[in-house]
Amino acid sequence: HCYLAASTVHRWLDGAGKRAQASVDGQLAGIAHPQAVGTDGLWTRLKGQAQRVVLLVVDSVSGLLYPPTVAKGEESAKPWQRLFERAQQAGLDLAVLRGVTSDGAPGLLAYLRRSLTWVQQQRCVWHLWRNLGGELAKAASRAAAGLTGEAAEQARQQARAELAGLMHQIVDAHSYEQAEAALATLLGHPLGARIGQLLNEQLDRVLVHLLDYYKGLPRVTPEWYWRDFRLRLSRGRNHRSDQRLERAALVWAIYHNFEPAQWRSERKRHYRHPGQSALEVAGAPPGKVSYLDALGV
Repeated sequence: HCYLAASTVHRWLDGAGKRAQASVDGQLAGIAHPQAVGTDGLWTRLKGQAQRVVLLVVDSVSGLLYPPTVAKGEESAKPWQRLFERAQQAGLDLAVLRGVTSDGAPGLLAYLRRSLTWVQQQRCVWHLWRNLGGELAKAASRAAAGLTGEAAEQARQQARAELAGLMHQIVDAHSYEQAEAALATLLGHPLGARIGQLLNEQLDRVLVHLLDYYKGLPRVTPEWYWRDFRLRLSRGRNHRSDQRLERAALVWAIYHNFEPAQWRSERKRHYRHPGQSALEVAGAPPGKVSYLDALGV
């Protein structure tokens, strides 16, 4: 029998991570020149309940992952600066970048305003709906105040449907004029003032994709990428340190770029380029070279 300890496997994986770290410089140079990218972060726990966030930036067209970074938080501009500087080191041309799809992280917005002034932020509509869900529930509850039983439930459902319909007209508008008209109606709704104010604050960033210069900018962050990361053995608290977590993320990025997407569809997921890897979609098919070959394993 061969007894293989988990620590041995993680030591091997960390060795691959060191090789991935050494290959960051020029790793994706000349492969793609994206004008639209998406960003997101995944929080994880290390030894001693320490919290860290893995940050990624991805080509919105090909799905090509640039080398991720690990930070203690995402509220300041510094972690995002390091992420984009590493992506630039790997081959991302920041000069041709037009838009970034992201959640409401203030650190990213601060970095864009300070260093990439020509780049617009498209607010992720999925995160926006999640953040406004609480306000929507509160407004629906106010509609049922003083009522009981079935009458209260009907009042809640009716208010929720009215407010959600107006919110959809704003977030999914086909023009600024349509969005502003729906916003005025929402602000005038007896229960919609608070939601309308919050949407008004985000309106310009929610509708960036409508401008001709930013056509094709996705409206949702690459949240689903973390599913593949969670399925890998080398993730999370197993690393015990920031450095090991980051090296594991670098290995995962190379794996993602080389491995073809699945042909099959899932209940909530349809692959845009089934059977093709991100490198192939970006115009640099790896052929018979696997991610293990790229890591020298």
